[in-house]
Amino acid sequence: MTELTTVKELDYQSQEYKDAYSRINGIVIEGENEAYQNYISLGEKLSEHQEELNRLAKMESRHAKGFMSCGKNLGVTPDMGYAQEFFSRLHNNFQTALKEDKIATCFVIQGLIIEAFAIAAYHLYIPVADPFARKITENVVQDEYTHLNFGEAWLKANFDSVKSEIEEANRQNLPIVWQMLNEVEADAAVLAMEKDALVEDFMISYGEALGNIGFTTREIMRMSSHGLKTV
Repeated sequence: MTELTTVKELDYQSQEYKDAYSRINGIVIEGENEAYQNYISLGEKLSEHQEELNRLAKMESRHAKGFMSCGKNLGVTPDMGYAQEFFSRLHNNFQTALKEDKIATCFVIQGLIIEAFAIAAYHLYIPVADPFARKITENVVQDEYTHLNFGEAWLKANFDSVKSEIEEANRQNLPIVWQMLNEVEADAAVLAMEKDALVEDFMISYGEALGNIGFTTREIMRMSSHGLKTV
């Protein structure tokens, strides 16, 4: 009931909404574009999984086009400059890891952190989205679970040999996510997405992924705490 009331009160055509949406829309488009390139790059490193990774990449490309259409539907131009800067730290860390053949780190950044971030954001957005964007986002979020599961599966299969690398990747990159959540808080609030709920949903998805890979509950709690002081 509360969600329905919130949606009714949202004015999707207001200047305030469109201004915030231009940045949020840019972020989701850039996130999907980053994912496309990241999966292509991982496929080039992991020839035995290249076909599947290329398939995931194509899905991400379709998602980006879908979210572009969401902006067009509202008459909003996505702020891609802002979005690229928003993702720059994770982007740079991924590229560095790729050059150093730290595949586990790449999967932590793309296959766990970015996918869990996307799932959390899309879950929160669906109940408050305009009808056009809601339909597209509902379809996208189902695909994201496939991507999260692929990263989990690879890390689980290689867990014993990459556990310490996963922990280091977590230490380096999870604090960046908390900073990103802080940066997007004001714009998300305009879209009726609460930061606390976003943090909670992200931590649930990310924690479950770590558990599926092989970490204990105690280890997950310790790893999830990295960077929390910035929230």
